[in-house]
Amino acid sequence: MLFSDIASHLRLSFVGKDVEIDSMNELSLSSPSQLAFAVHKRYSLELKSSKAKAFLITNSLIEHLPLDSSYIVCEDVSLSMAEATKLFSKKPLEPQLPNAVIGQECYIDAIAKIENGAVIGSSVTIMAGAYIGTNVTIGDNTTIYPNVTIYRDCVVGSHCIIHAGTVIGADGFGFSHTKTGEHVKIHQNGNVVIEDDVEIGANCAIDRAVFNSTIIRRGTKLDNFIHIAHNCDIGEHSLFVAQTGVGGSTKLGQNCVVSGQSAFSDHLSIAPFSTFTARSGVTKSITQSGGVYSGFPLMNHREWKRLQAKIGKLND
Repeated sequence: MLFSDIASHLRLSFVGKDVEIDSMNELSLSSPSQLAFAVHKRYSLELKSSKAKAFLITNSLIEHLPLDSSYIVCEDVSLSMAEATKLFSKKPLEPQLPNAVIGQECYIDAIAKIENGAVIGSSVTIMAGAYIGTNVTIGDNTTIYPNVTIYRDCVVGSHCIIHAGTVIGADGFGFSHTKTGEHVKIHQNGNVVIEDDVEIGANCAIDRAVFNSTIIRRGTKLDNFIHIAHNCDIGEHSLFVAQTGVGGSTKLGQNCVVSGQSAFSDHLSIAPFSTFTARSGVTKSITQSGGVYSGFPLMNHREWKRLQAKIGKLND
């Protein structure tokens, strides 16, 4: 797709060369063939070092563009970005793709559905009512329980277990907003990657990324009723207890332990070997490894216990 086509779709003009664009991405991760965007001046350094050749920006960021960049000046970059994502959104089904490739010694129930383009490894079990979408890849020795749904382009590793009712790759909850209060969908054009030896409980939801991948790294175990939002990165060998949720683009290091009904805000970075007791509310990044935390607002677990003891004495 040409940059001029994107400008036409946005009903805006562009400056610079009419370059070929194949997808969208974040500033720091963009390649020369991708469209990037910058909303605030705080991204000026990332803008200067970006490898992208085409940008959606505000007037105030023109001076920070890399040399020989093409760009569209937007009144509302967030809104224009949302409208542009529609151009790169794939159809849910592509029946023209080759039939699914299925490895040896698999059990696939007669009422499981596997779309064209999927690749299934050896010794995989897929039970009744499961749906495996277009271009999904599943590794060897993985078990998919009844009524699991895996949307297109997602990747599931080897030796994984995914329990009944879980949905992998549904759209992340992303919208831009007009001045008159309408909500414009940000099309979620990435995928979900589940690495090897991951177990996911019943009725979990792991959302696909806006760009790139939502990642559940190897050895991680998720209990039932857990929500992992778009673009999250869950470190290897982490443990999540039931009814926990992680906001978009939050990254947890390896071996984190998250107890029941805990919640994480978006765009956080959590150090490895962090432990959160039940109903923890995490709203700030954690940089020091090995801590144990409780409560909302979040605090060191020992401080939280002392506070609870003092509160208990108020009734005496």
